[in-house]
Amino acid sequence: MSFQGWPAEALEFYEGLEAENTKEYWTSHKDVYERCVREPMAALLDELHDAYGGAKVFRPHRDIRFSADKSPYKTHIGAVLESGGYIQLSADGLGAGSGCYQMSPDALARYRAAVAEEKPGKALESIIAKLAKADIEIMSHDRLKSAPRGYPKDHPRIELLRAKNLAAWRQWPVEPWLGTAEAKKHVVGFLKAAKPLNQWLTDHVGDA
Repeated sequence: MSFQGWPAEALEFYEGLEAENTKEYWTSHKDVYERCVREPMAALLDELHDAYGGAKVFRPHRDIRFSADKSPYKTHIGAVLESGGYIQLSADGLGAGSGCYQMSPDALARYRAAVAEEKPGKALESIIAKLAKADIEIMSHDRLKSAPRGYPKDHPRIELLRAKNLAAWRQWPVEPWLGTAEAKKHVVGFLKAAKPLNQWLTDHVGDA
């Protein structure tokens, strides 16, 4: 089966799940999830395989063991590529990400050292500026409130030094192309644009 985008039923499925996140809703609409959500994602991942490697589709169930929110199901489908890319579909539209979402203490130390150094630090700034021109956001979901120990508060790249992770993200709202093969072109375009960031992280951070 070739990838032909996600039908409107996929978005309607998640709209319904957001309104009624229950086992009853999931069970009665599971066929819609399989046919309209998961199968198109699998088809897309299959077509991306040669260029971006294998992929893993995340399970739809939430881990609620340590969460105050006991909603049993995720209101999106997400998949991670072997190359590091991430693809997500929800009622809000299509999202794609790439980068380093978690860094070990050793990886974080390497990241900060590279950011602080003039040549790699400026190279990262240049990459981020180009991504911004392509409407790609740089995200860091965990940041220090001040400068990390050993670095001056007035460092020219203090915002990057405060970050504990670094990833590129692009969110597209629901548009007619989402229900066509054009959706693949948007994902591929993002992955190509984010490649310099991934290369910088590989060169200067290595295994996270």
